[in-house]
Amino acid sequence: MGSPKKDQNKGFFAAMTSGLSLFGNAMHRSVNGLLGYEGVEVIDPEGGKEDAEEEAQRGRWKQEERESYWKMMHKYIGSDVTSMVTLPVLIFEPMTMLQKMAELMEYSYMLDQADECEDPYLRLVYASSWAISVYYAYQRTWKPFNPIIGETYEMINHGGITFISEQVSHHPPMSAGHAENEHFTYDVTSKLKTKFLGNSLDVYPVGRTRVTLKRDGVVLDLVPPPTKVNNLIFGQTWVDSPGEMIMTNLTTGDKVVLYFQPCGWFGAGRYEVDGYVYNAAEEPKILMTGKWNESMSYQPCDMEGEPLQGTELKEVWHVADTPENDKFQFTYFAHKINSFDTAPKKLLASDSRLRPDRFALEKGDLSKAGADKSRLEERQRAEKRTRDAKGHQFTPRWFDLTDEVSATPWGDLEIYCYNGKYTEHRTTVDSSDSIDEVDIASTEFNPWQYGNLSTE
Repeated sequence: MGSPKKDQNKGFFAAMTSGLSLFGNAMHRSVNGLLGYEGVEVIDPEGGKEDAEEEAQRGRWKQEERESYWKMMHKYIGSDVTSMVTLPVLIFEPMTMLQKMAELMEYSYMLDQADECEDPYLRLVYASSWAISVYYAYQRTWKPFNPIIGETYEMINHGGITFISEQVSHHPPMSAGHAENEHFTYDVTSKLKTKFLGNSLDVYPVGRTRVTLKRDGVVLDLVPPPTKVNNLIFGQTWVDSPGEMIMTNLTTGDKVVLYFQPCGWFGAGRYEVDGYVYNAAEEPKILMTGKWNESMSYQPCDMEGEPLQGTELKEVWHVADTPENDKFQFTYFAHKINSFDTAPKKLLASDSRLRPDRFALEKGDLSKAGADKSRLEERQRAEKRTRDAKGHQFTPRWFDLTDEVSATPWGDLEIYCYNGKYTEHRTTVDSSDSIDEVDIASTEFNPWQYGNLSTE
């Protein structure tokens, strides 16, 4: 891949200032004439516009399942379906959104390197490459379970990190997370916004991600690109994330702007990422290039964005080996965070690992998984009716709602802040008698046990 090209008039990466649509993608073709479904579009990432009919017959759905699902879903076209639709367990993976948040920690060593780095621009190379690294895992085409309100996920035994996430709201669905080791703290509030388009789904990451590097107290803010899930019902499902990723050093004003190329005909541009590290005066200092499913590299550049003579492109991140033919396309790290190997002793009963529907799906029992999912969702609705009748409100246990409202490209976001109580809890638990894995594995999932669902 060649180096990023600059705009001759503005000195910026041309693709970032072009008129390309945010959700530009491979050419597509309506299949309403050949399959009898109004408004359905099928996109073959490795083909051209003439390949839609053949592509539409592929995918995980049987013909009768496609027809049934389409009848159920077509009325939601144009809507945000984040929490309004009960989806079949057939399309799920045995993991929740709270666990998927933790997948960003797989390559956390790059944040350790960013904290140790003296060069402020190279520091942003490490940190932004860390942010890109999770996209290999995010290309999975299975849907994670929506967490039950009050549900949590805990992780230890990875890079010295302690990670806690909690479902802090059900309508709208919102999650909060906190991770920390000796080099950094990570805080996120996440509220996904979606738009269902028939055979595809636009996903807007309405969230705020902050990383604090401990050595110098540098605070980094991340705005990720949106994501498009293609061929939900007809064809083989695939994911693209066209648009800009921006990471800003709020302490100095330096920033990284990286452009995720949209997939074009026959896969042209798919996975490619290009951009620059800029100083506070918006002058390019380092160019970055790579593919979000393979590796990222960097090279110092001049004021025109061209590579400096005498320098060379250096790789900063490379995707780790992955299991072959994994049913759910899990990485080794995904299997790790889904196991009790990363669980602390005396695991919270609200932890995602303990969900019976998730566990049943992992064991391949779709019937039990679907029944358990329905039972949990009904209990969640019943708990809400009880709270409403008593005039009570749900209060998260590990995160506090602040007065701060953050503006994002896709809407305002209420911010939840880690309250430190989980650190106190773990200190107390870790100093008490140990508990073995068998006891943890036999714990019943219960996000309602703490009484926080009825706090006034």
